[in-house]
Amino acid sequence: MAHSFYIKLNPVAPYDFGLIAKIFTDSDPQISRFENGRFWQVIRVNNKLILIVVESTGTTDKPELSVQLKSNEKVSDDDLELTKKAITSIFNLDFGLSKFYEEVKSDPIMAKLVKKLKGLNSPSTPTVFEALVSSIIEQQISLKAAHSIERRMVKTFGDKLEIEYKTHYAFPTPQKLASVTKEELRECGLSFRKSEYIIDLSKQVVGETLDLEKLKEYEDVNEIINELSKIRGVGVWTAELAILRGMHKLEAFPADDIGLRRAISHFYRDDQKISADEAREIASKWGKWKGLAGFYLIVAEIMSIELNVNKVKT
Repeated sequence: MAHSFYIKLNPVAPYDFGLIAKIFTDSDPQISRFENGRFWQVIRVNNKLILIVVESTGTTDKPELSVQLKSNEKVSDDDLELTKKAITSIFNLDFGLSKFYEEVKSDPIMAKLVKKLKGLNSPSTPTVFEALVSSIIEQQISLKAAHSIERRMVKTFGDKLEIEYKTHYAFPTPQKLASVTKEELRECGLSFRKSEYIIDLSKQVVGETLDLEKLKEYEDVNEIINELSKIRGVGVWTAELAILRGMHKLEAFPADDIGLRRAISHFYRDDQKISADEAREIASKWGKWKGLAGFYLIVAEIMSIELNVNKVKT
């Protein structure tokens, strides 16, 4: 028997849930998806699987989210509070955009972009572990291929929640991925090396020799990069992606990312190829908000937004 609850959440304005969840439009509906104004995903709370279904019932300037929670297990008051915290973290509901908007208003291109994408914030993964595994999978392959591999991995090793005649999958736990073989991961499309990296990472988390969530407390992004880079198979680019996705530390800027450089080039260099150093030079004007500004550029490129501004070399 399914248990169902409804809660309301109020993000810090401005906040546009439709824009934020748009990146999940093409996701696998059995894992996470945004469709017809509703986002759904299974999260794990107190070892219980809970399906969250989120939709906006407010406006950008007066945001409100309506959330339905569904589980096959009884949901306690403690579970409810932890679920609220998890959703708040995934969609960064407590994060205000006003300081970012103030910081970038001297950049004509970014100033116009934030007006067109008002209320856009970058979502986060439920755990740093998930962000790091996803970033390892994406190393040196296309996003399309990486997403396909990750979907197969989640559906093979993730816990299942069967509710209302539909099957949903949660991201595999470190315990599960620590127990699989390299051959089993390779069947999902992963290379031998990446399979090794993910299993080794999972074993460190399970053995408590590595506390990824603790790294969120570090204020210095470079210190986090140094710590993550000690993990086998994790370089600077992988660490920067995981920091942005799993910790929402927006100073991180993966300048070696081809997709990010392409988006920067489109808006700032008339689609001419740029190097990682040139990308960092352009990003220097965005201060500690470089990662968020990069996200705005990527979303703007996906949405085919065009700006009528003079592009001056910096």
